[in-house]
Amino acid sequence: MSSDSSKQASLAGMAVAAMGVVYGDIGTSPLYAMKEVFTGHHPVPLTPENVLGILSMMFWAMTITVSLKYVVFITRADNRGEGGIMALTALALRTAQDKPYLTGIIAALGIFGAALFYGDAVITPAMSVLSAIEGLEVATPMFKPYVVPITIGILAGLFCIQRHGTASVARLFGPVMLFWFTTLGVLGLISVIDHPSVLAAFNPWYAWHFFLNEPMIAFLAMSAVVLTITGGEALYVDMGHFGRQPIKYAWLCYVFPMLYLNYLGQGALLLDNPEAMKNPFFMLVPEWLLFPLVGLATCATVIASQAVISGAFSLTSQAMQLGYCPRIEVRYTSEREMGQIYIPNINWLLMVAVMLLVLVGQNSSNLAAMYGIAVTMAMMIDTVLAFMVVRHLWKWQWWQAAVFVVLFLIVDVAFFAACSTKIVDGGWFTLLLALSVFVLLSTWRAGRALLLKRLRQDAMPLNAFLDSLDYGGPHRIEGTGIYMTPNPDGVPRAMLHNLLHNKVLHERIVMLNVQMEDVPHVPEIDRVELHKLKHGFNLLIVRYGFKDEPDVPAALVMCKDFGLDYAPMETSFFLARETIIPCKKTRGMSLWRETLFKWMFRNADPATAFFKIPPNRVVELGSQIEM
Repeated sequence: MSSDSSKQASLAGMAVAAMGVVYGDIGTSPLYAMKEVFTGHHPVPLTPENVLGILSMMFWAMTITVSLKYVVFITRADNRGEGGIMALTALALRTAQDKPYLTGIIAALGIFGAALFYGDAVITPAMSVLSAIEGLEVATPMFKPYVVPITIGILAGLFCIQRHGTASVARLFGPVMLFWFTTLGVLGLISVIDHPSVLAAFNPWYAWHFFLNEPMIAFLAMSAVVLTITGGEALYVDMGHFGRQPIKYAWLCYVFPMLYLNYLGQGALLLDNPEAMKNPFFMLVPEWLLFPLVGLATCATVIASQAVISGAFSLTSQAMQLGYCPRIEVRYTSEREMGQIYIPNINWLLMVAVMLLVLVGQNSSNLAAMYGIAVTMAMMIDTVLAFMVVRHLWKWQWWQAAVFVVLFLIVDVAFFAACSTKIVDGGWFTLLLALSVFVLLSTWRAGRALLLKRLRQDAMPLNAFLDSLDYGGPHRIEGTGIYMTPNPDGVPRAMLHNLLHNKVLHERIVMLNVQMEDVPHVPEIDRVELHKLKHGFNLLIVRYGFKDEPDVPAALVMCKDFGLDYAPMETSFFLARETIIPCKKTRGMSLWRETLFKWMFRNADPATAFFKIPPNRVVELGSQIEM
């Protein structure tokens, strides 16, 4: 096989794999998008002109937002191959390093974008699985009382298997979704053949005509049309797993055509049979195919749900690395794939929220009111942060960057404005959830910054301490003492407390400073940096990217080439265990936020587990800090 053929085969394989992860969310939109347009909270009158107008709006929404904005532009704004809100925020922050006020705004946007993703991670499983099981109602009304219990059962099983990892079944996701998209296209094509006039919807004039004749109806309809692009941002989030090219070719060559062909088929069906508006997707098939289609749709929605749940785990891990989230337990479910992680706290919180959402919503139409808010706000944030990147990192001219931001922001704002009309119908839940997460993440970030500032102010300068040892010092004992410190220029608090109480130091001292870089991965050659100081002191700087797995013992082993031998049984790790005392006069943080930060700080996982430090070699020395 030639090298070109081999590359093409590899690209095709990666494209199929991407379908199972990247396009699960947007790939299940045909289950409910068209139904929501004509039977939702703001139903559009079913006329041939309105059907063509809606189909035209769907096509151009997917073309402008997904194809042009994400596939063509934003996927180019990668952070060393990685995408997503955290990677984009890290890139945007580089453009404002000398502008503190702008840094705060960019960080706030990034945190809120991350908070919105958690809202999506709650709504997507509830909405997609419930809409798939609702197909049973089309087969026979007798299933109606069992739709919610069956949905709850499937979702409960999905969340319960997370702790076992999904690596063993993930390889099936791509082929299943390939079959799903093929099914969508075939069903749509059969219906379009019976009513080919719907192909006129490619013409943007029909969308424009719809807006001119029925401006208010068209505006409200956008809150349902937006469902066709929910999940489109996932192709940027998951770019690091597959690369830009497989994601682009999967979308342009297969996913987009099959998706839109299905929407055309649903539109053609509505023109022939207006009664089909109660569930146009499942009524595309004859009765004898309903149960197999419900089964396939359920598989597709479970895969879509798995993608956002895994995304929530990954986002939480990245947020911890970048200092936006307190340390919580992370379990690695695969020895080969570092990205296969499981976070128990996040898993069970998501499960409870999803279950409550299904029980309260009862049907997909009620949940659809909550869906668009999170997605449209996240897309607006992506546009603003991407503008910072194209203007300052890519060095685009002002007019070029302005065209970029105006074109896409107009579309984003229009969709958000339409979705905001459904805030009272349930959209408030998404905003409340995102705001709650935002308060937690922003409080942690601000609290950590104040805490580190206070620690730096109180720290004794390292050079002055070393100079004082020239005139004698405490008794030195055999072995190595490693003191973790956030400030490489100051004496670690744990060392001062050890001297105060034990009045001894090890003959070899290593002050360990861990730095989290704003890149996904730090190459091993740049992992450690060792500085030899006098009196047996060493300053060790260890660097990790926001997708790396911190492992301090492994980093210490790497120091052998620099003359620092790591003998685990002859080494003691000294960590400071701070207790925060809230202060009414704290500058930069109100008392309630300081109390919240204290609670988060107290309940965060210890550094020993996070950095994989052997617990039997750790000495913790406590101290109180008044912020």
